[in-house]
Amino acid sequence: MGGFSLLALGSWVSSDGGSLLQILGPFSKQSTPVVNVGFFCIVIGAVLVMLGLLGCYAAHKKSKCLLLTFASIMLIIFISEVAAGVVALTYTSFAEGILRAWATPALQKQYGHDPAVTKLWNSTMTQLHCCGFSNYTDFMGSNFENATGGSLPSICCRTNNNTCTPAQAEYSNVQGCFQQILMIIKGNASTMGGTAAGIGLLEIAAILVSINLYRHLDNEDS
Repeated sequence: MGGFSLLALGSWVSSDGGSLLQILGPFSKQSTPVVNVGFFCIVIGAVLVMLGLLGCYAAHKKSKCLLLTFASIMLIIFISEVAAGVVALTYTSFAEGILRAWATPALQKQYGHDPAVTKLWNSTMTQLHCCGFSNYTDFMGSNFENATGGSLPSICCRTNNNTCTPAQAEYSNVQGCFQQILMIIKGNASTMGGTAAGIGLLEIAAILVSINLYRHLDNEDS
């Protein structure tokens, strides 16, 4: 069960991680370890599934050698997972700084010119009902504003007009996307951390049970 849970968790982190690297653009190299943690979870999950079968077989056959092997490998995996968790939490704490360093320059220079960045931000602002990173001022003086003759993205205004002027955006007071994006990142990190902690407890229980069974078999042999 723990193995299948890690497989699902790793797949989720890896798929979301691809979007994360696209969002962070030039800072993607700094966030690669987060995606690597996802692949790590997939590998460990697959190993845990096989280990679970090994543990069942060892208990059924009352094999002390296999039980000891099972407990030893499980301990190594648990230590590895703790290390991976530390990496994930560390890079999550850097999320605010990375987002701030990337978002404003991207909106100023790439929005409206780079199709990938434009599509990504349009989708983000539409889904979260927000404007820019901090607010509409992120588009002030941008290449997009200059190219459209002073207009901002329509999502920045609560009007039915196709055009959105800075004055209308100020009056509409649409909040920026930063806080919502940060909440999503931290929420995902909490979900990942909670799942990993639960699996870790299962692994500790499996280690203790296998050691106890090993000692029981050892006493029987004695």
